[in-house]
Amino acid sequence: MAKYESQIKQVPFSQSAVYAKISDLSNLAVIKERIDDPNIQAQIPADKIDEVRRAVSQMEFTTDTLSGPVGPIGNISVEIVEREPEKCVKFASTSSPVSFKLWIQVLPTSQISSKIKVTIDADLNFFMKQVLAKPLQQGVDKFADMLAMIPYE
Repeated sequence: MAKYESQIKQVPFSQSAVYAKISDLSNLAVIKERIDDPNIQAQIPADKIDEVRRAVSQMEFTTDTLSGPVGPIGNISVEIVEREPEKCVKFASTSSPVSFKLWIQVLPTSQISSKIKVTIDADLNFFMKQVLAKPLQQGVDKFADMLAMIPYE
């Protein structure tokens, strides 16, 4: 197994608000609506805006599942397999060229702000690890970036 962790992202919303949003994946569909917001685009490198817009427009959300394209890996689907109230949501791949587990941790930094971190643990052999290490790390970082941009109110 190969583990990839995002950078810790600060979120200007309470731990309970963030958890409430990410524990029901249909709430994340707001990403599609906000991708053209100039404030959001200012946080995305200019050469990546079209790529991010295209990927986000193809994402699908239900209460327990999220699916969409992930760079060179192709389309993937994940399903929530465990919810630890206000602290963590754990996922497992249901449709992916590579089997993996993913979790989103949420910790409070104050009454009105929190921080999040995304971790993925992928079942990769040596060759796959060499080929997919960079795309998986980039994917985890992009996902954390998207989560940090969501309005959790």
